[in-house]
Amino acid sequence: MKKGVYRMFEMMAMSGLSFLLVAVLMPMLIWALRRLRLTQPIRSELPADHQAKRGTPLMAGLILMIGVATSLRFHPVPLMLLLCVTFLLFSSIGFLDDFKKAAWQDPSGISGRMKLVLQFIFTGILLYALLHSFGLTSDIALFQGYHLHLPVYVYVAVILLFVVGSANAINFTDGLDGLLINVAIPTYFFFFMISDKPEVKTFSLIMIGCLLGLFLYNIYPARAFMGDTGSLAIGGSLSILAVIEKVEILIPILFSVYLAEQLSVILQVWYYKRTKLRLFRMAPIHFHFSMKYGWSENRIVVTFGFISWLSVLICWMIWKYWM
Repeated sequence: MKKGVYRMFEMMAMSGLSFLLVAVLMPMLIWALRRLRLTQPIRSELPADHQAKRGTPLMAGLILMIGVATSLRFHPVPLMLLLCVTFLLFSSIGFLDDFKKAAWQDPSGISGRMKLVLQFIFTGILLYALLHSFGLTSDIALFQGYHLHLPVYVYVAVILLFVVGSANAINFTDGLDGLLINVAIPTYFFFFMISDKPEVKTFSLIMIGCLLGLFLYNIYPARAFMGDTGSLAIGGSLSILAVIEKVEILIPILFSVYLAEQLSVILQVWYYKRTKLRLFRMAPIHFHFSMKYGWSENRIVVTFGFISWLSVLICWMIWKYWM
């Protein structure tokens, strides 16, 4: 009992330390990004209130490396290393994209094909490590202890698509000040609540601390944007956590906000190609609420955050009583 209380106190302390480090060091990172002129270019089709954000420092997601360093410092074990490597690999893809955007003031960044190829390669490496070194089995947990057993090659193909698709869905959610942070914190909290692995619990809690520290500077009006450097890293790590914890069956609910953002983009493209009309005023869907209904950024952020917490509550109840 005492050991469990001590471990919980230690995790809370690490999360608090991560929050303080991010909160204290962010002004220096913002200053450095401004000096290097690594600022956000804005797509011309975005409304005027978004055009005003031109020149905001980009790549503030670099500050989340504090969470990686803190996690490894306190738990230098193989599973924690894999979680941190996942975060770094996906962050590196986002960094390449952000650097091109900021340095050349090109909103398109690197090509979508290159981003996908890198994500598939990195995900394949991570899945190989999980299957061969961490005892990951090629089955998907269903309800009441039942499992769907799949051949390894089928499982790898399905999970490759799941991880890359989910990471990009989460990346789409990073479009308004504070939006992704407000939606991702509940998701990390879900993994903290359900996991019996101290590495997963510690990593999730530390990332919550880091995101809260970044939120101080990313809330509307944002002083800095995390960019793909942060959003892809969050997407990759949350997707891999779902694989490790065998909760893939809960993803349609747990990732409901992210999937809605991604689905809105897919439907927008599909509908426009068929009709030359727009299904939404603009996609991802958070822009639709802003442009069609006049919702403020803060209203959208709070609403989507509430939906994320509600999704987590539903998933926790299903996990606890039916899985």
